[in-house]
Amino acid sequence: MKTLTECQKETLNYISQFTEENDFPPTVREMSEKFNISLRAVQDRIAALQKKGYLSQCEKRARSIRVISDCREKENKLFVGKIPLLGTVAAGKPLLSEENLDGYVTLTEPFVRPGKSYFALRVRGLSMQNAGILDGDLAVIEQASTAVDGQIIVAVIDDAITLKRYYKEANRVKLQPENPDFQAIYCQDVRIVGILSSIVRTY
Repeated sequence: MKTLTECQKETLNYISQFTEENDFPPTVREMSEKFNISLRAVQDRIAALQKKGYLSQCEKRARSIRVISDCREKENKLFVGKIPLLGTVAAGKPLLSEENLDGYVTLTEPFVRPGKSYFALRVRGLSMQNAGILDGDLAVIEQASTAVDGQIIVAVIDDAITLKRYYKEANRVKLQPENPDFQAIYCQDVRIVGILSSIVRTY
């Protein structure tokens, strides 16, 4: 789309915001009063925005302006994700089944990004404290079924979930804690369900 002038951008943002708050667009007169310009000047701005592909309008109907492209999304709006928070994982149930859900958390970039799937876990214990992951932290996990050495993953072992650092060895997998007081877990049958994306901590 063609670049907007500052006046056109200001007008488009106002129409977008007004429509969002009222469920209908502003009239030409309302825009004239808002910007302290003539009705003709408002109509010129609307015509320019239509020509550039940002607005559509039915001239025979009142309040018929429709925003086709909201430039605020590119400038101001962050992606917001509603992330399932897992409670106690029930044996034999899929990880994200309804029985395991303990509500949802809403996160924005950079904790979550569009086009990816996430879930969240409340960290229990101190096995990963040397990686900066503490008891009570919220671990945001990107869903994945594979990992590379050194990544911190969520794995399912015998219907229990664990958050550990992943290493692939010759005939087994090593799940390494980040605390010398805890022993590594060695196993052959491990199901990776996600990779640690970020940690959210509240005080």
